[in-house]
Amino acid sequence: MARLGLLVPSSNTSVETEFHRTLPDAVTLHVGRLFLTQVTPESVRRIVADMEGQAKLLASADVDLIVLGATLPSLLNGLGYDQQLIGTIEAATGKPATTTTTALVKALRRMDIRRVVMGAAYDDTMNGVACNFLQASGFEVLEAASLGYVDNLQIGRLPSETAYELGCRIARPDADAIVLACTNWMTLDVIERIEATTGKPVITTTQATLWAALGLLGVEPRAGFGRLMHMSAERATSTPAA
Repeated sequence: MARLGLLVPSSNTSVETEFHRTLPDAVTLHVGRLFLTQVTPESVRRIVADMEGQAKLLASADVDLIVLGATLPSLLNGLGYDQQLIGTIEAATGKPATTTTTALVKALRRMDIRRVVMGAAYDDTMNGVACNFLQASGFEVLEAASLGYVDNLQIGRLPSETAYELGCRIARPDADAIVLACTNWMTLDVIERIEATTGKPVITTTQATLWAALGLLGVEPRAGFGRLMHMSAERATSTPAA
């Protein structure tokens, strides 16, 4: 039995639900919370203030891996910040760690994706930050669209149909994949529908986080939830391949 430690924004009400029902029976989930109510640059930057303390609490449960399961905190300060946060968690706990941002980049590279369209539940400002990070990481963002939410509780109440509608709307023939960002946005149920409708692979930040975490734990994912889940994560280290 493997133990997965997950650090989430305190107002995130979706990622635990999606993880609980998709994790294989061989993995148990253990969660710590980092204060956040509004998805703004200032609030997102402050989220890491409690990160070491919460990570240490998870480590005391002898988890096998600690994941910062939020998209924006590990990319807001630019390229390489996700690796800095991984180093901080690992130094504080002695446990291996990764982040949602690290997982997203790893998933895109694993699928040989270079050109993407980007949809997000939060507003254009924060989606622009995420797009800039992807472009700095070597990907081309052809188009981006956002639902415009700032209140994180509102994001958590959005039905997964909103992800389906936005994913289909931004699909382009010249894109290699559709990326849907925000771990508080329910997306897992509609990934395969979007893929069937558009013919494009879909990578969501929750799906990529789950996929990468299971790869680091050496556990096979459950069937379904998109093409990515059928690809081996190769038990790579938390640093994505170039």
